Amino acid sequence: MNDKFFSLPEEKQQKILNAGYRVFSTNSYKKSPVREIAEAAGISKSLLFHYFRNKRELYLFLWETCARITLDQLHKCGCYETEDMFEGMRRGLMAKAEIMRNYPDLGAFAVRAYYERDPEVCEALQRSIAHHASFQTNAHRLRLDPARFAPGLNLRLMYQDMYWATEGYLWEKQLSGRIDVDEMVRDFTEMIDFWQQIYQKREE
Repeated sequence: MNDKFFSLPEEKQQKILNAGYRVFSTNSYKKSPVREIAEAAGISKSLLFHYFRNKRELYLFLWETCARITLDQLHKCGCYETEDMFEGMRRGLMAKAEIMRNYPDLGAFAVRAYYERDPEVCEALQRSIAHHASFQTNAHRLRLDPARFAPGLNLRLMYQDMYWATEGYLWEKQLSGRIDVDEMVRDFTEMIDFWQQIYQKREE
């Protein structure tokens, strides 16, 4: 799939990806002009459709690429190699900051896609989101061991609390304009420290 796109030099691929993330992050799916994406990428609209059959295929490709880039960087930074979930989250924060420096609008695109309800892409998005964001998927990745947390803590509710807080933060920043990476790192570092203080089992 998308063999024509992957045959491009990596620099050209990144330029097209960033153009797509930029346009789709500032508009709804329906109101995002493919022509504008092509112009931002420095190619013609017809050439863009040479790589992707239609707007829907391009959008969903950008979403799945967003997920793949994120997971690759999380693994590269050793986020899932530590038994300490909060240390893994700190490594994850650094990984995501690095991604956003290379793909400045990827984070904003992901937030907007999360809330996208256009029937042309909504069902496919929600299936993918349900998989990537599920407690079962991330409990395995993060190695959530009840013995490392406060006695009786509901790990599912803890995960949901942190997930929703993260989504709320990113959505608020999205509404106010482009997310400042350094500010995000400072804010999430403080949040992770707070979560560790209230959720982690205290040493006796």
